[in-house]
Amino acid sequence: MSTENLPQSPDQPPRKPRVAVVFGGRSSEHGISMVTAGAVLGAIDRTKYDVLPIGITQSGRWVLTADEPERMAITERRTPNVEQLAESSEGGVVLPVDPASREVVYTEPGSVPKALGEIDVVFPVLHGPYGEDGTLQGLLELSGVPYVGSGVLASAVGQDKEYMKRVFTSFGLKVGPYVVIRPREWEQDRSAARKKIIDLAGDHGWPLFVKPARAGSSIGITKVEDLSGLDEAIAEAQRHDPKILVEAALRGREIECGVLEFEDGPRASVPAEIPPPDAHAYYDFEAKYIDSTPGIVPAPLTPEETAEVQRLAVDAFEAASCEGLVRADFFLTEDGEFVINEINTMPGFTPISMYPQMWQASGISYPDLVDLLVQAALRRSTGLR
Repeated sequence: MSTENLPQSPDQPPRKPRVAVVFGGRSSEHGISMVTAGAVLGAIDRTKYDVLPIGITQSGRWVLTADEPERMAITERRTPNVEQLAESSEGGVVLPVDPASREVVYTEPGSVPKALGEIDVVFPVLHGPYGEDGTLQGLLELSGVPYVGSGVLASAVGQDKEYMKRVFTSFGLKVGPYVVIRPREWEQDRSAARKKIIDLAGDHGWPLFVKPARAGSSIGITKVEDLSGLDEAIAEAQRHDPKILVEAALRGREIECGVLEFEDGPRASVPAEIPPPDAHAYYDFEAKYIDSTPGIVPAPLTPEETAEVQRLAVDAFEAASCEGLVRADFFLTEDGEFVINEINTMPGFTPISMYPQMWQASGISYPDLVDLLVQAALRRSTGLR
């Protein structure tokens, strides 16, 4: 669907596309989703689009919220939450379940449901499970509502680091050494599960990184220097996901590259480098969002290295069948090889986040980036494509 093809009455002026910005959610990345939403709501062109902010509380309730981006910022090292902006403590928003209708309905106990009008596209700025992992995308497919970003399969692959690595390997992309510990393994035979991890350390050395298999923003990740810290690291990761991933440390530079879908296909941004943060053991949640450790944009790479990482980023986008946007994260090892660490199908998207910064350095401003993503979503249909 293009902007010009929106339904309208002959005696009425053309209406603007209506964008529902959906944020918050049930994952541990709820607060960062709020910060991202504030940035998007502040940047989206109100002369071009009507905007409907919809928050999802940490319990999973969909609510109408105040359209006040300034209240969605990190203050005093604390992230915001949807409950602070909800217009009602009981009311809820319901998306259509009939693909023939895109009418959003607001319900409140004891009151007649209220129609809020149709939406033309959803901009889901959710991070982590129950939003970035294909679950919300499946709901929108059933509802017949176009949305920004990747579809069900790519979102699920992008969230599950095990299957992400399996897909990349099958397409010839280089990944680092790792093992997966599934919840049943840990519950039934912890000795055998530990042995898998110890064998990984025996082959590749310490430290190891223990992380939730299906979480992001470096939440729940522990850098383990030796065997004594292993069980505590596993417990921390399992607070966020019963399936965990254990990776060998890769010696090299951290390089990121953005991919954006244009009408003629995906293109890569200039890459960025993430220098080792001074006050943190690695680029963790606080380094990213609380202390805002700056990246180097563009990364100081040779022209050949830049071209190679851009090619690999687009290859990763295509391998996982992504749409809209992706941030691809790599290590440039000491022997000059790019090893892909992961992709994010809905990366951090505040103006200080690396994805928008890389596109800013590539000539696309933050408001224009938001607009390009909405326009790409409007061009796509739901269903098989």
